[in-house]
Amino acid sequence: MSNPVTKSPVMLYTEQTPNPESLKFVTNRMLHKGTADFREEELAQEWSPLATELFQMPFVKGVYICNNFVTVTKEFNYDWADIMLKIKEFLKNYISEDKVLINDGFEEAMAKIEAERGASYEYTENEAEIVKKIKDMIETYVKPAVEMDGGNIEFKSWDKGTVTLIMQGACSGCPSSTVTLKAGIEGMLKRMIPEVKEVVAEMG
Repeated sequence: MSNPVTKSPVMLYTEQTPNPESLKFVTNRMLHKGTADFREEELAQEWSPLATELFQMPFVKGVYICNNFVTVTKEFNYDWADIMLKIKEFLKNYISEDKVLINDGFEEAMAKIEAERGASYEYTENEAEIVKKIKDMIETYVKPAVEMDGGNIEFKSWDKGTVTLIMQGACSGCPSSTVTLKAGIEGMLKRMIPEVKEVVAEMG
């Protein structure tokens, strides 16, 4: 066991996201390397004790864990002013007690689902090259930008000029994410990869 005296206290602050229903709770600890998006309680119960407990709160609609922050999406009939401190206190205590945030094997399980989903798309050699370019662009330019806003965007598929992306965390259901998608991502991909005709989104 690590000596509790040497561990710095958990610091936590909130950041607005472009989605009024999502708030980013940023900590001074690395919580999860990678992204973990929980839209429904069933997935949380299977993989994340932290998300499962958050879902016990009536106002929590979605939980997204990435690096050092947790983005919580609330039910729209609640006000952040009434619930923010409860979530903050809960997260602070939970993280301080070094409880399990995400079960081992989550990344592998998600990668497997991802691979199965991807495998259903058969790409020709030429298409596979385009897909690789698109994925690289998303990794390099898109992800770091939306991560700042407490969200994530994943590549889903490529079909005859149309790129389908999956919106996660604060990006899902966010009014400004459509603007980001159309103006930012679609514009950039079209410029860099002439085969791209349009970019569409699915809420993760």
